[in-house]
Amino acid sequence: MKDYNDKIQTVFQLQKQHQHIVKQTSTAVRIEKLQKLKAAILRETPAIIEALQVDFAKPSFEAITTEVMTVISEIDLFIENLEKWMEPVEVPSRNKGETAKIVYEPKGQCLIFSAWNFPIMLLFYPLIPAIGAGNVCILKPSEMAPASSRIAVKIVRELFDESEVAIFEGGVEVANALLDLPFNHILFTGSTQVGKVVMQAAAKHLASVTLELGGKCPVIIDEHVDLEKIVPRIAFGKFANAGQICLAPDHVYIKEEQLEEFVRYVQEFIQRSYFENGELNQADLAKIVNDRNASRLQGLLDDAVIRGANIRCGGIVDGRTFYPTVLTDVQNDAKIMQEEIFGPIMPVLTYTDLNDVIQQINARPKPLALYVFSDNTDVVDTVLSRTTSGGVTVNDTMLHMSEPNLPFGGVNESGIGRYTGIFGFKEFSHERGVLYKAPVGTNPMESFAHAPYKGKFEKLVKKIK
Repeated sequence: MKDYNDKIQTVFQLQKQHQHIVKQTSTAVRIEKLQKLKAAILRETPAIIEALQVDFAKPSFEAITTEVMTVISEIDLFIENLEKWMEPVEVPSRNKGETAKIVYEPKGQCLIFSAWNFPIMLLFYPLIPAIGAGNVCILKPSEMAPASSRIAVKIVRELFDESEVAIFEGGVEVANALLDLPFNHILFTGSTQVGKVVMQAAAKHLASVTLELGGKCPVIIDEHVDLEKIVPRIAFGKFANAGQICLAPDHVYIKEEQLEEFVRYVQEFIQRSYFENGELNQADLAKIVNDRNASRLQGLLDDAVIRGANIRCGGIVDGRTFYPTVLTDVQNDAKIMQEEIFGPIMPVLTYTDLNDVIQQINARPKPLALYVFSDNTDVVDTVLSRTTSGGVTVNDTMLHMSEPNLPFGGVNESGIGRYTGIFGFKEFSHERGVLYKAPVGTNPMESFAHAPYKGKFEKLVKKIK
C-alpha cells in the first residue's frame, strides 16, 4: 500500500504542476478530448456490457441505455455548447465607464468517486464537465464493480496522460489516501453516510464538494389518474437495475380505495416484464450487487413482515437474485420505512388526506426526488409548494435527470451541488468576477473617496437624507 500511496502522491503533484497548462486550453482542445472519450466508449461498448453482466448481471438493454447512451448524449451536449459556455458573461456595472464580466475558469484539481450501481456512467458522466471546464482529475471507480472498473481503467489510461486524468482502483484505503490530499473540488456519488465522511475530509482543505447521495424518494398518486396507464412508469422506475438506483421510487402513497387496483396492475406489469412461462426471466432483471446487500434487503423484508406487512408478490430471494416484490400494510416504524431501500421492494401505503402524506414526507430527510401523479394542477402545486426535494418529475419517474436544461442534484441529506449540461460546467468552474475600472481622471468623484475626509462626512449625510 505504501508504494500505491507514493504513486498517488506523485500523480497528485504532477497534476498540481500541470493544472495551469490545462486551464489555458482552448475550446477546440477540450472538445477533442471529449471526442476521443466518446470514440473510446463506443469502441469498448461490447466490453462494457460484458463487464456489467459479470458485476451484477445488468441486462444488456439497460446497460447500453443507462451506461453508454447517457454518457454519449452528455458528451454530444458539451461538444455542441462548450464554446458558448466558456465565453465570459458581461454583466451591468453600477458605475459609469466600468465593465464587469464573469469569467469561467477551472476549479483546478478534482477528485471524482463513482458508485457501483452505474459504474461506467457515474464515473464518466462527471468527468465530462470536469474536462469541459478545463480541470485535471483523479478518478476512483467503485471496487464493488471490479469488471467495470477494469474497463474504465483501460479507457482512461489509453486516452489521457496521468498529468491530466488519472485513475486509481482500490477500496477504503485508497479512498482515504486520496481524501487526505488537498484537492480543489471533490465529487462523490454514493450513500449519505459516506458522503458525510467525504465532506469532513474536504473541509480540512476547504475544498468544494458535489455530493450525489439519495434518500427515500416518494411517489404520490392522486385519486383521479388512470392507474392502468401510470403503473408501468412507476414500476419500471422501481424495478429497473433491480431497484439499485438513487432516483428509484422508494415507496408509494395511494388512496385507500384504489389500493387493490394499483397492486393488481403492478402484479400484471411484473408478470409481463420479468416472467416467461411462469419463470423469472433473469436476463431482464439485474442481480443485487453482492451478498451483503442481498442480505440487507432480506432483513428489511423480514422485519416488515414481522411488523404486519403483507407480501403481495415476490418476496423470493435466490442468491443475489431478488424477485420484484410488492408490500402492503407496511408500518411506519418498520426498518424499510426508515432507510433507503435501494432494491426491488415496493411498499405501497394508503392515505385518505393529502396533508398526512405531506406531513410524513416532511418528517423525513429531504429526498433526492419526488414523484407526483396527478392531472390536477392544484394537487401538483400543493405538493410542490409544501415539500422539498432535489428534483421532481410529474406523472413519471426519474426523467428530470435526463432533461439537460434542468439542474440535477439533491438537497441537504440527499446531496449538495448540481450537474448535467451547463450546470455541470458551472459546478466544475470557478465563476471569477472581473471589473474593468474606467481610466484615471474620468470619474470626478474618485478623489472624494480618498483622505483627508474633513467636511466629506457632512456632505454624505446630507445626500443620504
